[in-house]
Amino acid sequence: MSLTEQLLRPLLANSAKPLITHYDDRLGSRVELSVATTVNWAAKTANWLVDEFDVEPGDDVAVLLPAHWQTAGVLLGAWWCGANVVAEPDGARVVFTGPEQQVRAPAVAVVSLDPMGRGLTTEPADGALDYVTEARMSGDQFLPPQPIPGDTPALTSSTVDELLAEARARAGKLSLDGTDRVLSTVDWTIPDGVLDGLLVPLAAGAHLVQVSNADPAKLAARREAERTTADLPA
Repeated sequence: MSLTEQLLRPLLANSAKPLITHYDDRLGSRVELSVATTVNWAAKTANWLVDEFDVEPGDDVAVLLPAHWQTAGVLLGAWWCGANVVAEPDGARVVFTGPEQQVRAPAVAVVSLDPMGRGLTTEPADGALDYVTEARMSGDQFLPPQPIPGDTPALTSSTVDELLAEARARAGKLSLDGTDRVLSTVDWTIPDGVLDGLLVPLAAGAHLVQVSNADPAKLAARREAERTTADLPA
């Protein structure tokens, strides 16, 4: 079973529950995703990767993106179809980049990082694709074309089973569970930032409140408004 299914399936019984809240202090934005909405974006991404790029289990997908709710959809979608998320574009089946980045690769998907989920305002250069606009047209449900074995690489050198076990172990050390609301300022670098900042809260079933471009003066207000119970870094 894929990493995404193992992370999200236990949460589907309460699909309306908030799962990821993303603040960008530079833009002054706040976006909240429920379990259902997160699953929807992950499914669309997985369908798009399989249909558009023929991604198969073990294929490298490079994700060159900051911590953002759209990045969560990209990562979870990539893992759902069995991709191995890497930080280097060389040899990757597809490379996800932000709108300000210039990457030359055979297949580039540009992620708008728009707070409200809009696509790019201008045509991407050099044959790149607009991820949000393209993936939005894909199906809302994803059925993997083939099983995802536990020994499939998922995050650089870590397999599905290893990554899930490590995320659960770290969540246990922090005493996190499904009642927690975790405020995080961790950037989603690959591999450690993605593991600590995204996978650990998801493995615990906690609500992640991710603050990007964090203004230290506003963090206390974020904790109070979101009623958070734990911080990352701890």
